Amino acid sequence: MAILLHLISNWQMNPSLRRTLLAAFFLSTVCIFVVTAGRVVEPQGTDVAAAKPGTMFRECPDCPEMVVIPAGSFIMGSSASEKTWASTHGSNAASVADEAPQHKVSLQSFALGKYDITRAEYAIFVRETGYPAGDGCGKDSFKWNKQQDLNWKSPGYNQTDRDPVVCISWQDARAYVAWLNNKGRGQVSTSGDAPYRLPSEAEWEYAARAGTTTRFWWGDSDDGAPAHAWYKDNSDGKTHPVGLKPANPFGLYDIVGNVWQWTEDCYADSYDKVPTNGTAAETPDGCMRVDRGSCWLYQSWLLRSATRERNPADFRDVIMGFRVERTLP
Repeated sequence: MAILLHLISNWQMNPSLRRTLLAAFFLSTVCIFVVTAGRVVEPQGTDVAAAKPGTMFRECPDCPEMVVIPAGSFIMGSSASEKTWASTHGSNAASVADEAPQHKVSLQSFALGKYDITRAEYAIFVRETGYPAGDGCGKDSFKWNKQQDLNWKSPGYNQTDRDPVVCISWQDARAYVAWLNNKGRGQVSTSGDAPYRLPSEAEWEYAARAGTTTRFWWGDSDDGAPAHAWYKDNSDGKTHPVGLKPANPFGLYDIVGNVWQWTEDCYADSYDKVPTNGTAAETPDGCMRVDRGSCWLYQSWLLRSATRERNPADFRDVIMGFRVERTLP
């Protein structure tokens, strides 16, 4: 900018074709920089297929920001020693028994939401579709305490537009995903399925671990919880705007803490028969749906990458949110 001002000053005092061209060149460069600085890449069509791990993109102005997750393998679930640790830090043996047996899962590259879906993002969906707020929302993680005056607009505590949306059922999250796919008609995966969906449970845990094998993505101790996540001891009884805590090594914010996140899977009380290729586990007759990541209301031991929870598909609560996955071509 200083060079540009100097050139303009000299041109005014001694105009020439050469100085005019130089000033025009620097002015156009500055304008391009100002316009593009800080922009998220918005790839179109086949550009998504070429995106490298770590690439962040948004496919439309109202679409969530996504991060490309690398292909790879990991060991899903918790070891006997981790379950013992959890049992002595607020849990019990029965509540972590479903994190086994540990098994290897291999996944193709995919993209996952950089953040949980925010109130502002969900509001656009509601405005365009007229989607209803529902019949109430639980206030303390128990379905039988649902209150009709609570919903995503009014969860009983103050939120900003950048807070993760709450009081969202699995069915609500699926409705958002259907709308999102409709906005991007023509962008389909090689399998013929719509590109956006909820992540599978395996995809979620793989992304949350981000190459780590420790209890938490930041290490084996929950002493690091206050610096890395919103949970019972530091949340002040509410959600917080996304992105205030550090991202995990894959560039995902609030992957644990703040709100529970729905996955696509049907819940099973063990991993005995689950897919090992990262796809979601389904049953033919309906099921409880798995949610992951813990939340602002729960204790630190639940921030572990292996922690699982399940709820009915129509369950809404002030601790329930979601983030979306995008299948890559």
